[in-house]
Amino acid sequence: MPGRHVVVRNIARPEQGVVARLAEAGVSTVHEAMGRRGFAGTELRPNQQNIRIAGPAVTVSSHPGDNLMIHAAVETCRPGDILVVTTTSPSTDGMFGELLATSLAARGVIGLVTAAGVRDAAELREMKFHVWSRAVSAQGTVKASPGSVNVPVTLGGVRVCPGDVIVADDDGVVVVPRQEAVQTAAQAEKRTAKEAVTRDVLRSGELGVDYYGLRARLAQLGVSYVDGAPSAPEA
Repeated sequence: MPGRHVVVRNIARPEQGVVARLAEAGVSTVHEAMGRRGFAGTELRPNQQNIRIAGPAVTVSSHPGDNLMIHAAVETCRPGDILVVTTTSPSTDGMFGELLATSLAARGVIGLVTAAGVRDAAELREMKFHVWSRAVSAQGTVKASPGSVNVPVTLGGVRVCPGDVIVADDDGVVVVPRQEAVQTAAQAEKRTAKEAVTRDVLRSGELGVDYYGLRARLAQLGVSYVDGAPSAPEA
């Protein structure tokens, strides 16, 4: 029987083509395509700009201030994966830096998303290892406490299972359950096509309030149009 702490070596991953389609769509479109679900919150900020990635999640549950399980996770990673690191209680310690990034990059990992902190921010940008984190901190960590790899974790209030698709860009991070990846990619592409039509309409000068049929909504809500500023109420 496995112990309380485990390292799961093999996980199911979505097809690479589906992952690429989700990457093309980006965080905001994918979030909308899933019915405004999966966004991992505003605390996860990119360490770089103008970068968009997507990949299967390799998950880590670790003790705060301890990066032992990140090291344990490296051998479970495959090319194209994104490492997702969480802690069992809130932490902003710099649990990840240039040396761990070097180890992960050697296995083809394309990025890190962590609810904790990272260090060596400039070096990570220089080596083009892409990171989304809660904090950047010089505070170091130890390698002393057990945890688990490739188990369900919670990131920014969102459940992440191993093999779920992580999409990350300048807008943040969104989590797509593996079983919903194909459907979400299709919905995202439909939304992108629809937005292209809308963009052309708005570029032509038509008002959004007319194109979206919002004048009736405004009237229902009691909003009226007047010419000039409304009169001030009498004292």
